[in-house]
Amino acid sequence: MAGEMDAEGIDGVRMSWNVWPRSKVEASKCVIPIAASISPIWAHKDIPNLPYLPLRCKSCSCILNPYCRVDFTVKIWICPFCYMRNQFPPHYSSISDQNVPAELYPQYTTVEYDLQNPNGPGCGPPLPPVFLFVLDTCLIEEELDFVKSALKRAIGLLPEHALVGFVSFGTQVQVHELGFADLSKVYVFRGTKEITKEQILDQLGLGVSGQRGPQRGAVVNAAGVSRFLLPASDCEYTLNSVLDELQTDQWPVQPGHRAIRCTGVALSVAAGLLGACLPGTGARIIALVGGPCTDGPGTIVSKELSEPVRSHKDLDKDAAPHFRKAVKFYDNLAKQLVSQGHVLDLYASALDQVGVAEMKVAVERTGGLVVLAESFGHSVFKDSFKRMFEEGEQSLGLSFNGNLEINCSKEIKIQGIIGPCTSLEKKGPAVSDTVIGQGNTTAWKICGLDKTTCFTVFFDVSPTDRSNPQGTANPQLYLQFLTSYQNPEGQLRLRVTTVTRKWVDSAVNTEELVEGFDQEAAAVIMARLTSLKMEMEEEFDATRWIDRSLIRLCSRFGDYRKDDPTSFTLNPSFSIFPQFMFNLRRSQFVQVFNNSPDETAYFRMLLNRENVKNSVVMIQPSLLSYSFNLGAAPALLDVSSIAADKILLLDAYFSVVVFHGMTIAQWRNMGYHNQPEHQAFAQLLQAPQEEAQYIIHERFPVPRLVVCDQHGSQARFLLARLNPSATYNSAHDVAAGSDVIFTDDVSLQVFFEHLQRLAVQS
Repeated sequence: MAGEMDAEGIDGVRMSWNVWPRSKVEASKCVIPIAASISPIWAHKDIPNLPYLPLRCKSCSCILNPYCRVDFTVKIWICPFCYMRNQFPPHYSSISDQNVPAELYPQYTTVEYDLQNPNGPGCGPPLPPVFLFVLDTCLIEEELDFVKSALKRAIGLLPEHALVGFVSFGTQVQVHELGFADLSKVYVFRGTKEITKEQILDQLGLGVSGQRGPQRGAVVNAAGVSRFLLPASDCEYTLNSVLDELQTDQWPVQPGHRAIRCTGVALSVAAGLLGACLPGTGARIIALVGGPCTDGPGTIVSKELSEPVRSHKDLDKDAAPHFRKAVKFYDNLAKQLVSQGHVLDLYASALDQVGVAEMKVAVERTGGLVVLAESFGHSVFKDSFKRMFEEGEQSLGLSFNGNLEINCSKEIKIQGIIGPCTSLEKKGPAVSDTVIGQGNTTAWKICGLDKTTCFTVFFDVSPTDRSNPQGTANPQLYLQFLTSYQNPEGQLRLRVTTVTRKWVDSAVNTEELVEGFDQEAAAVIMARLTSLKMEMEEEFDATRWIDRSLIRLCSRFGDYRKDDPTSFTLNPSFSIFPQFMFNLRRSQFVQVFNNSPDETAYFRMLLNRENVKNSVVMIQPSLLSYSFNLGAAPALLDVSSIAADKILLLDAYFSVVVFHGMTIAQWRNMGYHNQPEHQAFAQLLQAPQEEAQYIIHERFPVPRLVVCDQHGSQARFLLARLNPSATYNSAHDVAAGSDVIFTDDVSLQVFFEHLQRLAVQS
């Protein structure tokens, strides 16, 4: 584990290329884009917390960092980004080469400033976090009971000062006034058509009189807060009573029809309520949805059961009548939430789709969490929901209201970010003409972020002759990431990470370039770019694009004699990259026919927000093999790893599979593990279960646990992810006790042979 931790380092930054080519032409020859995967508030124990305000360069507003040149005698520092000379202010007068401030220590490339100081921008008490629960009641009784008990448990886990509100919805939307404890008081909205923000406020009695502009942390409508959003300690009893009385939606559903559910209006009302009461402070709307929206804005399917919910095929053929309209509605909701600084979290629990694909834009732009489960009684929902509110080691570190700014050396431009954020359209010389994801800016809004939230930033290399006033080319390039945010305790913080990498003239020297290639980071960056292109570009052929990129990469960096496939070898820096691409082609990010649009949207949202280590497991699962003589050992992700006397543990990120070989399953069914003389067998059965629990305990959202036997129906969860080196076509080579896969997919071996042949072509 230590090695994996160190890959992200103190900075939480990993790049596809750790040495950068100097020119645009050389950069394009690298095939894999120059990009960085960054975790802006990555939890590392060695990050110092500085109780004063940062020092900025007066020309480019970069912050003082270990790469600045300092002249202690005249108290001047030179900015490595723009070469400006800056005078230290009077309170730095005691510095010397023996007495250096923390932000100049060479090991402190990441520091955090506490902006809560008395004269700083965040004066006043810490801001309480706000949680507004929005609950779907068009559920069967059993499901409603599951979700009510999960909600009660969550409210008990919230910090006492956290503000809580509650909205329930079905055919109509009910806003519950929690400040009126003697009687349950509810405001009802019709679910059939879009409601303006003014109408929402009018109906709730939160008229617009006396509102000032949303200052940072300014509570605009105290009356609204005291009625609808109360501290958890004050309203826990009232809220529990409301939940006890809450029934499933009473509106009659005609035979052959779906329930009338107005998810869109419910989320509009929730956003309007938070916007009126608490603009500009950290708040989350937590939507618990158990079925598709069938009424009003955001509708994804009609009420008649004869109309099926849209599939990938429908989306491809533009035969999903509600899709574009619903996406536009959620796009506007996203803009409203971002301007308020608020987050939308989505917990979707249903056997059919609920509209995650349409709601994706609002969840992703606000940095919300998303969990997809089959039922509110399933551990995937229950355990993930509980994790959201836990403190201590298990805490997700939910933070609010973030802004990310990126500064870079003059020769570098930013194309954009893939990940849970929104462009703030901040123009400047570092903005590239090419846009990837959220672009046209050097600053982004992140309404919600946590310890593992990760972004992928794409860069352009475009040196100018004017880049360096001294005329000598600087051998190093610099990037600085500034993240201001409200931490879980409500304090305002600024995290500053400054990193440097080396320029290389790759036309002369490819060796250094090759040594600096990070295969894992590159695989994840390619997966995110492929997913984005599949969504944005009509007729995009993902498999073909991945293959062509890989062939170009191998013919550029492989060692071979022209037209001789047998002579082809790859430097160790690239050796596992083709395998990552082979698994990416077969993964749920590229092969969508087996999944619903909701599942695909869910997988992609998590791929875009998790760190490199986690994203690699999504692309290429890890496999452990357990046997009597060897204990646990890593196994090849290949059908040949199946054996009758072994147990396999597959970690595919979204699911964890414990797979028993045939003989093991027979012995277990005969109860051998219960007999004292077969203690070793009992331990063998137990070991993979313990490892699976460890993985589940560490991860959010909680993965699905599948326990299955060879030839059983659920064995497909393992077989679908293995390399088909033995298929029904090649059954004569199969070892006894192993297995074959019924597929026409090519195996890794065949894939690699084709790659070698095409890479060496002149």
